[in-house]
Amino acid sequence: MTTTTTTATTFTDVYMSPRLLAPGGTAADLSTHELRYGPLSYGDPDTLLRTVAESGLTGRGGAAFPTYRKLVAVADASRRTGRAPAVVANGAEGEPASRKDKSLLRLSPHLVLDGLQLAAQAVGAGEAHLAVEDGASYLESALAQRNDPLPVQVIRLPKRFLSGQASALAQYVSGNAPLPRHQHPPVRERGVRKAPTLIQNVETLAHLALVARYGADWFRSAGTPTQPGSTLCTLHVPGREVRVVEAPFGLPLNRLLPLEGTSAVLVGGYHGTWIPAAEAAQRTLDARDLGAGVLAALPTDRCGVAETARVLRYLALQSAGQCGPCLNGLPRIASAFQTLATPGPQANTRQDVARWSGLVEGRGACHHPDGTVRLVRSALTTFATELDTHARGLCTASDATPLLPIPNEAH
Repeated sequence: MTTTTTTATTFTDVYMSPRLLAPGGTAADLSTHELRYGPLSYGDPDTLLRTVAESGLTGRGGAAFPTYRKLVAVADASRRTGRAPAVVANGAEGEPASRKDKSLLRLSPHLVLDGLQLAAQAVGAGEAHLAVEDGASYLESALAQRNDPLPVQVIRLPKRFLSGQASALAQYVSGNAPLPRHQHPPVRERGVRKAPTLIQNVETLAHLALVARYGADWFRSAGTPTQPGSTLCTLHVPGREVRVVEAPFGLPLNRLLPLEGTSAVLVGGYHGTWIPAAEAAQRTLDARDLGAGVLAALPTDRCGVAETARVLRYLALQSAGQCGPCLNGLPRIASAFQTLATPGPQANTRQDVARWSGLVEGRGACHHPDGTVRLVRSALTTFATELDTHARGLCTASDATPLLPIPNEAH
C-alpha cells in the first residue's frame, strides 16, 4: 500500500491490515500466494459450511445476501433434482464506476480461485467457471499454475452493464445470449444448462478462501458485530486517480472520501443512491447500501442533476429491452431527466419522472429498472434545490467536467 500526497490533503490507502489485495500493488503468483496465505486444504464440506455461517460472510456483489444460505440452497436444490450444480465466479463487473473486482483478480487471482474450489466442493459441483470481461488470458495463465480438483473454464463476457446479472450470466455460460430472465425459478434451482447454479461474486469467493483458512473469529475481528469483515471499495475523487481500497464495515465514510468542498456522495454505483455531503459525514460503510462498492464525491462546482442525467441515459441504453419497464420506461425517464438537467422551464417534468419511476418499479424481468429508479429518487431528493434553480433557468455549477465514467461517451 502507498500513500498519495497532494497540495491539499494527504490520503492513505491503509484502513486495516490488508486481507485481500497483494501488498505493494504487485500481482501474486501461486508461489507468492501460498507463501502469504499457506496452501489450501480441503476439509469436510459440512465443517466449512458451519464456519461460513458463523463468520457472517455476505455477498460482495451488491445484494449482501448471506453466503452460507446461498451455498446451502444450491446444495439442497442439487439433492432434490439429482443434478450436480454448476458454480460460476462472477467477475463481470459491468458497473462502469467499479474497479474492485478487476483489481482483485489482477492482484490476488489465486485467492479467488481458492474460494471457487471451496465453493464447488461445498455444493458438490460438477463444473466451475470464472466469468470476466477483461483479463481472461491472464487468469488462464494463473489457472495453468494450479492443480485443482475441479477444472475451471474462463468465460469471456461481452462488455455490458447487465452481463453480470445472475440469470443473464447463467444464460451466457449455457451458450445463449446474456439476457436476464424472470427469476422464477431462481438460478440456484435452475441456472447453467438448467442445473442448480451458484453464482458468487469474486470478492465473496476470496473472503471465503480466507474464512476457510483462518476461521470465523478471525473474519469477525474486522467490521462490526452485525456486519463483520471488510470490503473493497472504488473511490472517485475529482483530481485524483481512481483507487481501490479495502476497509472494514463500520468505517466512517469521511475516512474514505474528502467531504470538504463536496455537495453530495454517490454510494453504491449506478444502481445506488445520492446522499448530501452533510449526511455522508454521519454515515459509516454499510453493506446494506454499498451496492457495487462505489463511493464518489461530487464537488460543489459540479451539477448533480447533469451527472445523474448522463448515468440514466447510459442505463437506459444498457437495458436488455425485453420488458416494458426497460423498453419504454427507462428511456422515457432518461429523456425527461435530461430536460431537468437543462436550465429552463420544466412544466410537470419532475412530477412525471416521479410517477413513471413508480410505474416501472418491481415490474422488470430483472432488477435493472428497480436499481435505476433508486438512483432517480435519490437525485430528486438530494438535488431538489438545484432542480429548483434549473427551473428558473440557472445552474450553480461552474465546471462541466464529468465525474462518473460512461463507456464510449464522447466528451
